[in-house]
Amino acid sequence: MTTSTSGTAPAYGIADPDGFGWGVFHERHPALVRRLCESNPYTPEQRARLDALLEESRSGTVRSPAPETAAHVPWAARGHRYVGRPWHEAPFLWAESYFYLRLLECVDHFVPGPWQGVDPFAPMKAAELADPGLEAETAWRDGLADASPAETFHALILAALYGNRADLGFQLVQATTDATDLPLLADDTAALWRHIGERPPGDVHMILDNAGRELLADLLLADHLLATGRADAVVLHVKPLPYYVSDATAADVRDCLLRIAAFSGAAGKAARRLREAAAGGRLRLATHEFYCSPSTFDEMPADLRAALAAAGLLVFKGDLNYRRLVGDRAWPATRPFADAVSGVPSSLVALRTLKSDVVVGLDAETAKELDATGTDWRTDGTRALVQARLRP
Repeated sequence: MTTSTSGTAPAYGIADPDGFGWGVFHERHPALVRRLCESNPYTPEQRARLDALLEESRSGTVRSPAPETAAHVPWAARGHRYVGRPWHEAPFLWAESYFYLRLLECVDHFVPGPWQGVDPFAPMKAAELADPGLEAETAWRDGLADASPAETFHALILAALYGNRADLGFQLVQATTDATDLPLLADDTAALWRHIGERPPGDVHMILDNAGRELLADLLLADHLLATGRADAVVLHVKPLPYYVSDATAADVRDCLLRIAAFSGAAGKAARRLREAAAGGRLRLATHEFYCSPSTFDEMPADLRAALAAAGLLVFKGDLNYRRLVGDRAWPATRPFADAVSGVPSSLVALRTLKSDVVVGLDAETAKELDATGTDWRTDGTRALVQARLRP
């Protein structure tokens, strides 16, 4: 596959049986549907539609969305060129996004009735929040009481990064490992600390990824930024719809805050401060239909671009946001990160555990050594990145 550091590289697809995208459609999605049917009392009709979607997406032709779906999700109604063509001809990013949209359609998310607006992934999210060991997992926050500001910031950034390893969709087909063992292939944490320490950025916007453990860590980072005055306000950008198994919605932020507010120690105090910050307008939620689309961030609509351009710092969480940030294409791993995000406004940082093929911003020697291992280092969740593009 020929790629270049400028212009366009081939988009990742789902047709290659040896490719990561193929595995998502043939292994992860069937596992997900089984889990959904175990967790929700779906009717025979809903189950049949889910099975039909699996079959269609693996070997059939892309069908148009139902009118109710298109009415609620405008990008689905715009006559995308892949409708009517075999699924395997669609790029991975588009096909995966469209699969989740159609999944919601299959379970009657968009039509009047008892299932309208119901999050099909809620039982999985609730089980994670109900884990009795969750409070003990936040004890590390108590240990930062005597740490320096720089040490505390670094620890919270790493917690927000490693929380991305808890992606429920990823866990459907991957064995979990100790997240603290994840090596950083790129680490701009020191530059980020200097940036916010020397000149607090004003409003920090966090484009969230997953609910549960990852969201808990994100909230602790948000609290630290507010409590130390390194952010005037924190804006949490959530999905407007349940999306990609464990993606955070406004309801998930509420549920996570309620759960950790009952914790003793530093985590519980942070949750209570965050509720006060919300009451005072310093912690806000935002959303946009764009977040449930297959478009990249350099294609964002004008209103969302204007909102993000006003931020002092953008924090992009997780693998899907990274794919949309740099483009889900076969770029050379050595493509400069700043070049890949040149179409996105404001200073920004990406906190990501690698769980898909695309990666940029690595030095040549690191990329060569990793490729020589013969492992699935791009997709197996064993590597991570902290990559920043910071403007003066």
